[in-house]
Amino acid sequence: MTHATIDTPDLGDAINRYGPTAARPAPSETRRLDSKTVDIHAHVMIPAGFEYMGPHMDVAKIAMVKHANAETKAINMQQDADRQVAMTDIEDRVKVLDTQGIDMQIVAPPPFQCWYQSPVEHCIKGSQIVNDGLAEWVGKRPDRFAALGTLPMTDPDAAITELERCMGELGMKGVEVLTNIDGEELASPRFEPVWKKAEELGALVMIHPNGFTHGDRLHDYYFSNVFGNPTETSLALHHFIFSGTLERCPDLKILAVHGGGWLPAYSGRIDHAWGARKDSHAGLPKPPSHYLRKVYFDSVVFSDHQLEYLVKTFGADKIVLGSDYPYDMADYDPVEHVVSSDLTDEEKAKVAGLSAAALLGL
Repeated sequence: MTHATIDTPDLGDAINRYGPTAARPAPSETRRLDSKTVDIHAHVMIPAGFEYMGPHMDVAKIAMVKHANAETKAINMQQDADRQVAMTDIEDRVKVLDTQGIDMQIVAPPPFQCWYQSPVEHCIKGSQIVNDGLAEWVGKRPDRFAALGTLPMTDPDAAITELERCMGELGMKGVEVLTNIDGEELASPRFEPVWKKAEELGALVMIHPNGFTHGDRLHDYYFSNVFGNPTETSLALHHFIFSGTLERCPDLKILAVHGGGWLPAYSGRIDHAWGARKDSHAGLPKPPSHYLRKVYFDSVVFSDHQLEYLVKTFGADKIVLGSDYPYDMADYDPVEHVVSSDLTDEEKAKVAGLSAAALLGL
């Protein structure tokens, strides 16, 4: 590929270069699909958000930063600098999409532009600035992009107001919400009105981790991301299910990124607990896996066997293409991942774009 991120100069031990994943064999040739392709999980950074929020942020409170050793922090700082063009230049991004064989990309802010650690009045204003920036980005190339906004979740009433603005005035497809709200579970009763409003508006809610809140054992080897992120997503899904939130909001559209974390691969355990213990039964009228099957999962799992498992278990209608571009843990050739798998042609077409198009009304 020829774009800003891939062409980052080799800086030796300071940073790893992006490119083909080590999780599956590199393809001998470029393979694409004739059907519509939609990347539902990618990020765009809005500089104006940082210009406003800089004095009001405490980055040290963010789990991804808090639970990282010095080496990881140094690499992250270098990567943040090297990603500026990839995060902010729309023409560069269009070139990337063309190279990757992606027709449309759904962009969301990077997790650190969900301002939950900041004072609520600044969280509200910062969220509005980011959403305005995302809408401006999409407005430049609506043929290639749509957006998921951010919400000031620390004030649920303000979050509902901003959700309505995102889905109305700004024409977005939904919102990105982190897997916890400054340490509070998404399934907390005070957030349920937000989920009810999202259900009413048909908004997609993409839940995205930003490190594991209890990461004292995850400081080394970038485990705050490698292990912490899928663990955080799995825990958020557990709470959504066992709290009854998905029972009370049956039409809420949830997307769990990174293939939904660990839970989709081990869902039998939650059904067993539901049947074996009163406290785990939680008054749910149906087994927990019933609610898990309502969730959408992206394809950012890197290996063919894991992608094939998700499709076999949950159906191609529930699995959507994702890249997580332009991060280090991204899949830089997500369409190839689908094409190289042993999925049927119909399943490949759905995962690569048709499922997302149906979900978002594209």
